[in-house]
Amino acid sequence: MKLHVRINGEARELEIAPGAVLGDVLRQLGLTGTKMGCREGHCGSCMVLVNGKPMNSCLLLAAKVEGAEITTIEGLGDVRNPHPIQEAFVEAGAVQCGFCTPGMIISTKALLDNEPHPSLERVREALSGNLCRCTGYAKIFDAVRIAEHKLAKASGNGKSTRRPHRP
Repeated sequence: MKLHVRINGEARELEIAPGAVLGDVLRQLGLTGTKMGCREGHCGSCMVLVNGKPMNSCLLLAAKVEGAEITTIEGLGDVRNPHPIQEAFVEAGAVQCGFCTPGMIISTKALLDNEPHPSLERVREALSGNLCRCTGYAKIFDAVRIAEHKLAKASGNGKSTRRPHRP
């Protein structure tokens, strides 16, 4: 069956199997930043943005995203031109093994796009669908605060007055 989507800003027409999940389709396209961890929607390593909303691509039938805008970690930035959220995760040391990092960054982007200055409680809530077994989350929460500051500065809204928190 045919699927028409925009992936990372590029219009695509794809031939997919009727029961294909979005995460597998993305990985077959070479977008391997989207990790397929638990395949049950519990770990968040497969998180992508679908029309700006974070979704587990391991559970989402690809046919359900007809006409949608899909953003993967590759659509945010790369090594030469990283997104401020990606920079923040590196600066905070929130990248450890890296398996959960793409999903964490995608969830952080969705949060900060909608709430530029979220409370720590909102950060915890927004990232609650993303599991990390390496960092203990403190550095991840620090990365969100650094990203908040970077994005505020880049948008001309001035500096965020928040400092990184420890839970």
